[in-house]
Amino acid sequence: MGHFSAPEWKPDAALRAMFETLPDGYHLLVGKDIDDLDQFAKAIYAALAWSAALIFVLAGSVSISVTRRTVGRIEAINATSRAIMESGPSSRIPLRGTRDEWDRLAENLNTMLDRIEGLMGEVKQVTDNVAHDLRTPLARIRGRLEKAYGRCRDADQDQSLINETMADLDGVLRMFSSLTRISQIETSDRTSAFRTVNLAEIAREVVELFDAAAEDRGGHLGTVGEQQVLVTGDRDLLFDAMANLVDNAIKHGREAGRVTVEVNQSDGHAVISVADDGPGIPADEFQNIFKRFYRLERSRCTPGNGLGLSLVAAVARLHGVRIEMMDNQPGLKVLLQFPLVAATSSQDQIVG
Repeated sequence: MGHFSAPEWKPDAALRAMFETLPDGYHLLVGKDIDDLDQFAKAIYAALAWSAALIFVLAGSVSISVTRRTVGRIEAINATSRAIMESGPSSRIPLRGTRDEWDRLAENLNTMLDRIEGLMGEVKQVTDNVAHDLRTPLARIRGRLEKAYGRCRDADQDQSLINETMADLDGVLRMFSSLTRISQIETSDRTSAFRTVNLAEIAREVVELFDAAAEDRGGHLGTVGEQQVLVTGDRDLLFDAMANLVDNAIKHGREAGRVTVEVNQSDGHAVISVADDGPGIPADEFQNIFKRFYRLERSRCTPGNGLGLSLVAAVARLHGVRIEMMDNQPGLKVLLQFPLVAATSSQDQIVG
């Protein structure tokens, strides 16, 4: 029978043992040196310590990187702000193309700056145009008064002077009244007057109002489309907007031409279109004609102050209406696309 050699005994070794009595009366003692488990645990603790240290180092590096990037983007915004304060709103915050939160913030701020610059340009344009349009009537008024001052009094001449002066002053007052109305529409909360209105009925009233003016030019003004197209809005403002479109089409359309107002429903929207068969306007002028006081060169000799279509644009913005212009071949067609409301069962709820 072979002999088994016992492993070398270490007095300070840690053991894990199990004692068992066998059926034949012998005793069995089994033991295992567990020093290797302690070494394994120490290795795990060391690995955890190094991992924690690495995490702290990485966290510190990331924090420094994020902080530097944040400070850099903030400094870019500050630099742009200083440039704007020094030279005006023409500077823009640079984008890095990362599409992160900072880039989105920069895009929003740049869009805001574009809007501010556009508004400032519109204010300057309005100021210049008001000064230009006031110069002529005021100069005429002063010239007449100066001429009357140096001559003997004559009742007929004085009466003529007064009438002409009052006509010029009425034109100036109408200009300021239009400007005030546009400003009120753009800055005031007019939605409290919104009701369900029938656009077709409003269109028929506008056509009836301007029918005589079209006949004076030898033309024809008519309306086509559905009998009831319902939207939510301010009836008076919608009437004024439609009236300005029709008046503009009659004045700037062809002599003895045709102007058609159409009201219908299309693709879930209510649509108004005012079309003429006149000379039309170039496509690159479509957006400019809604600016205040903007007039085409060929329209300078036509009575008006260039504010009618600006009022249309203000009413459209208030009602969430999309304006579209297109070549009518020949002529011009202006479309107003409204959100469509459901038909109202009670006719008492419909205004107009």
